[in-house]
Amino acid sequence: MNRNLNYNASGSKCYDNNEANCAIYGRLYNWATAKTVCPSGWHLPSNAEWNVLMKFVNPSCTDNSNCAGAGTKLKATSGWFEPDNGEDTYGFSALPGGRGLSGGSFYGVGGYGYWWSASEKDSDIAYGRDMYDYLDDVHWGNYDKNYMFSVRCLQDIMN
Repeated sequence: MNRNLNYNASGSKCYDNNEANCAIYGRLYNWATAKTVCPSGWHLPSNAEWNVLMKFVNPSCTDNSNCAGAGTKLKATSGWFEPDNGEDTYGFSALPGGRGLSGGSFYGVGGYGYWWSASEKDSDIAYGRDMYDYLDDVHWGNYDKNYMFSVRCLQDIMN
């Protein structure tokens, strides 16, 4: 998909609980919900599938690492606080939907984008990717499963 998912699943939220933010940035989901919201024929990409994208964008990137330059190529050309830092080279059109934190607060819309992967580290932590308005790379990290991030769905491969 070339935009953040905006499916109104139980427990999903708009940034600051403002529906106008969903129209721009999509909805935010905790990890458990993120694994279930992609439509039929699509799925939440695994960490390995995110690695494939990173290596496509920058062949020198290694698995499970920060990927230099990938952010600039994947970010939308507008919608970020820092102007002119996205080229959207591949039509990924990443937008900074921020994240929801434990306790119901929100952080970072317009400056930070976070996306879940389907891969987990342990019972409390899952992997994801993030981008910042002022940096050109894509970060790989592990996050509390209760945080609320954006979701990109990947089309299933037909045999």
